[in-house]
Amino acid sequence: MPSLTPQELKKLLLSEGLEVYRTLSDRVVLADRVRDNLIMDSGVSALTQDGGLGVRVIFRSQACDFQGESPEGLFGHARRLGQGAQARGFAEASASVVPIHDPGDRARVLDTWYEVAYERPVTDPSELISELKAALAWPKVASRGGA
Repeated sequence: MPSLTPQELKKLLLSEGLEVYRTLSDRVVLADRVRDNLIMDSGVSALTQDGGLGVRVIFRSQACDFQGESPEGLFGHARRLGQGAQARGFAEASASVVPIHDPGDRARVLDTWYEVAYERPVTDPSELISELKAALAWPKVASRGGA
């Protein structure tokens, strides 16, 4: 399959009824509509990589939800959420610590997210759409009593 530019990929996703949050140089990030008038980053992206397509999903735990846990424990919660992705052929691509700053005072950190990203190459647009729809349905934020 010929490589798609991010703009061509965006058009494909929109034609399949998916909602786009933002377009970056190597991916199109899908939106999660939490209310009719509010969309947010879903943590799910369609990738244009190495001349092919792929899916990226980010799972996370928030430090404020697991007070007193070590960073490895917090990453562990995110990795447990990613087990379903691994069962579908996704592999861990990265793990990162993301500070969430106060919008009114960038020096103040409100919370910290421990994120683990999983990626999977796909062979064609129909597989891409199928995997994106599956990923959108997965819980991506760990919670007490959940993951």
